[in-house]
Amino acid sequence: MKENGKKIETLHVALLVLFIVAYIFSAIRPLDRLAWTGQMTSAVLLVLLLVVTYRKFRFSTFVYVMAFLYAMLLLYGAHYTYSQNPLFNQLKEQFGWERNYFDRVGHFAQGFVPAFLAKEFLLRGGYVKKGKILSLIVITSCLGFSAAYELSEFALIKLLDVPAENVMGMQGDAFDSLWDMIWALIGATIAVFLFGPVHDRWMHKMSDSDESPD
Repeated sequence: MKENGKKIETLHVALLVLFIVAYIFSAIRPLDRLAWTGQMTSAVLLVLLLVVTYRKFRFSTFVYVMAFLYAMLLLYGAHYTYSQNPLFNQLKEQFGWERNYFDRVGHFAQGFVPAFLAKEFLLRGGYVKKGKILSLIVITSCLGFSAAYELSEFALIKLLDVPAENVMGMQGDAFDSLWDMIWALIGATIAVFLFGPVHDRWMHKMSDSDESPD
């Protein structure tokens, strides 16, 4: 099965438009403007990266859909803050949890989705061959990205001189940053080993499309 160029480009544009609409709704009266600014920045940077590189290096539609869903998750979390997400507040009350666990979902996705981008860029770009080394590089890169995110939050707190709870949503957990990185590591590992075959099929479709005559 080959990707139809015009139909695929239309889908990609539609995803971009939906992201812009979601961004506007997310920006309307967020629970905490400072937290919103910090938490939505990742979504905006991700989308800008994919837009800027679209003509030079086009990812598979699978990656663009995953990136879109991740951006939606980030905007949703930014609007309410990770520690006050209404859905997970309800789950917290229903199951007697000690905290709102939406941030765990966000950090799982922080490893899960970038793993697909890193793998496809390295593999299709010809930088690394498919195999164990590729998997190791992808997983450790995602862990490094997660650590960089935690450090950026720390830097923001120090630069703005605001309470850590306002930005990081630690909810009283001294090991919150470590748990965030662990969940990103779990997400990246699952992406590589469980969803790897699905991603491979989409990359194969992309190769077929590139090789087909105009």
